[in-house]
Amino acid sequence: MSVTEIGLLYGGATLLLLFSGMPIAFALGAVATVFMAIFMPRASLDTVTQNVYEEMASITLLTIPLFILKGAAIGKSRAGADLYSALHVWLHRVPGGLGVANVFACGLFAAMAGSSPATCSAIGSAGIPEMRRRGYSGGFAAGIIAAGGTLGILLPPSITLILFAVAAEQSLGRLFLAGIGPGMLLVGMFAAYAVWRYRREQSAARVIHEAGGAHSALLQEDRFTLKERVQAIPRVAPFVLLLTGVMVALYGGYATPSETAGLGAVLALALIAAIYGAYKISDLGPILFSTLRESGMLMMIIGMSLLYSYVMSYLHISQSAAAWIVGLGLSKWALLAALLVLVVVLGFFLPPVSIILMTAPIILPPLRAANFDLIWFGIVMTIVMEMGLIHPPVGLNLFVIKNIAPDIPLGEVIWGVLPFVGLMMVAVLLLCFAPGIATWFPTEIYGR
Repeated sequence: MSVTEIGLLYGGATLLLLFSGMPIAFALGAVATVFMAIFMPRASLDTVTQNVYEEMASITLLTIPLFILKGAAIGKSRAGADLYSALHVWLHRVPGGLGVANVFACGLFAAMAGSSPATCSAIGSAGIPEMRRRGYSGGFAAGIIAAGGTLGILLPPSITLILFAVAAEQSLGRLFLAGIGPGMLLVGMFAAYAVWRYRREQSAARVIHEAGGAHSALLQEDRFTLKERVQAIPRVAPFVLLLTGVMVALYGGYATPSETAGLGAVLALALIAAIYGAYKISDLGPILFSTLRESGMLMMIIGMSLLYSYVMSYLHISQSAAAWIVGLGLSKWALLAALLVLVVVLGFFLPPVSIILMTAPIILPPLRAANFDLIWFGIVMTIVMEMGLIHPPVGLNLFVIKNIAPDIPLGEVIWGVLPFVGLMMVAVLLLCFAPGIATWFPTEIYGR
């Protein structure tokens, strides 16, 4: 069989197993193992476990379970609710301040936890009921949290960026720094939209009320004293200091990414013990169980994805696909557009982890040939994958929202997130016209 025929058969078998409902890790591992048995030397089957181990024996991948432990410690405590409450108290005078507080809380929590579902759950469980109580529409409230949660895979410590650094053989420190500028850009855009949408809903509520209709909670104003605002700080400040300390340790050159992840995990456990009294076995059990479950799931996907990529490379499928893409003779930006559309389509069905590890061998060589900055592309690709977290049919964050706010219809949630998908598209265009938004910070810190 030709390489093209083997490649089509490889891709077809993968899609068949994924659509059958088989877990992603087992689907990728099964396809890779079967093709090893058929098209590779028999002895290669004896090295499956060795190949998986060698591919995963990366000091960079060690950061994943440690960052997950740090995120679980913060996510399973009241840190998210306290962070949201403190921001609400300080931003209540801003039009739509409650929505803006939720956006900022999602951004800060994402930077501490590094997980989109954890951010959605921690901030949304407190934020959505409060926004609904204050008159926000269900779709608007759900959209803010679902979109804000996507920042978990962009702002450091992002597991998605860790995997891209491994797949593309790029500096993890540079990738983390490159995510800060675009992350702040998205936070600003989401907050601006929240203010605009709030004013629009408030104006509609005022028209209804003046026409003799019901009085909406949107027309009420919150009032907090200076004492209440000051009292909101102590429970939040330690976690902000934790975030700052971890960043200083990493970017100041005082610790490696793995050491930083371990330090962050230990300090997060110490903080929840000191602030919330979470030091008993009954308190730590759910945190450790959640960490083991998520880490095990992720590492299985990573291991099988890397085996899948290894087989694809051995059979020259990835090289042939990359050569075919280069041979199309597309212009630099047409090539980028085509590859991002591929990522969007894959985002309909697959999580970011699988997308990165499955596509990296195919899309990175053409990008290198076109002289794209892979650090910059990693950020652009991550934003595109963020869209996959909030659009159907997979849309992981949509299902997290349905879990914490089951009374909001799924159709209303989807309509609520679509404007944020549009804002992400605008952010991608801005990064194309002004790549310095992503590259300036790492260049300033590390040099060229």
